[in-house]
Amino acid sequence: MNASRIALVTGANQGLGRALVEGLAARMNPDGLVLLTGRSRQRVTDAAREVGRLPGTRASVEGRVLDVTDTEAIARLAEDLRARYGGVDIVISNAVARVLPEESQAERADEFIDVSNTATHAILRSFGPALRPGGRLLVVASSLGTLGHLDPRLHHWFDGASLEQVEYAVESWRSAVHGGSAQEAGWPVWLNVPSKVAQVAAVRALSAERRAHDLATGTLIASVCPGMVDTATSRPWFSDYSQAQSPAQAAAAVLDLVFAGHVDPALYGELVRFGKALPWHDGTPPVEQDRMLTP
Repeated sequence: MNASRIALVTGANQGLGRALVEGLAARMNPDGLVLLTGRSRQRVTDAAREVGRLPGTRASVEGRVLDVTDTEAIARLAEDLRARYGGVDIVISNAVARVLPEESQAERADEFIDVSNTATHAILRSFGPALRPGGRLLVVASSLGTLGHLDPRLHHWFDGASLEQVEYAVESWRSAVHGGSAQEAGWPVWLNVPSKVAQVAAVRALSAERRAHDLATGTLIASVCPGMVDTATSRPWFSDYSQAQSPAQAAAAVLDLVFAGHVDPALYGELVRFGKALPWHDGTPPVEQDRMLTP
């Protein structure tokens, strides 16, 4: 990887995203730059300033306003980084929409899908070409992202799909939710399951196109499962937090993958949890009353 590295994290004002920025800023060289992004200018500015003042921070930290639901803004930022720095070395797509258990999943579907899926597709499309040799492009998903967590009737939408096919599947799911036919077709009520499967499928799609070139240049594209993390987004969904990690603990395994000197071909394009790939076809469809968000 380049000596003067450029890193970017989405959804980085708080929680895991903030911890990832702190870890990147501590591990990168002093001539590196970490871009902390989020929707609120004030929160982005405050968070970047606070991380910059931490005693362990070595790299520069700058805040950038980025609404990940604005796909054109994502494309503009990628082009800006290519123009200014020749590209980017580390991209971690982490943004997620917060949904509470008492809220209607169907009513929140558009925001959830836009933040988790449409944005993921845009980041892969825009930042894949901007990734410098030896770079890392990681999408934060969860262990629910393996195909087996969906009804078998839905597997054909995502198994071996291209990025365009994943996008079509996501929009078909969205339409089914709004049309009231989602459950009849096999889609689970809980948005997080198909959303995570689609995120992992999108990463697999891009990786399939780039695998030979990326492995030859030491470049890694993958989705990551950080495990159960104690954050404001996930806390409402769990009654037992005894096994939950702090954001800093969860960020550590992701950062170890970022800074690994060698790209393990077995991890390329896969869903990685604590340094190991989760089998794509594993998992069982969740029981609807098991309201699990991000294990």
